[in-house]
Amino acid sequence: MTDSLPNEEIDKILLKRAMNAFKRRLKMSRLGDESGSHRGAFSGGKTSGIAGITPPREFPQEVWDKLVEQGRLVEANSLYSMPSQNK
Repeated sequence: MTDSLPNEEIDKILLKRAMNAFKRRLKMSRLGDESGSHRGAFSGGKTSGIAGITPPREFPQEVWDKLVEQGRLVEANSLYSMPSQNK
């Protein structure tokens, strides 16, 4: 099936899957932080302080380097974040 697709299309699909996996992991990390047991039931819903995460290991390092090169992710000290969060 992948023989019929050009390499650029395969790369685009792989980058899209990696980006979606990254977004899911970042979202789950933030939700876990926000719902932690260290916050009281009446605390007012403090937001998460998580800005960056390590990328999912299902994808090779070259994929994350390419996403940084495209400006879709920002890398600092082996943690990756979304560009709009890096202020």
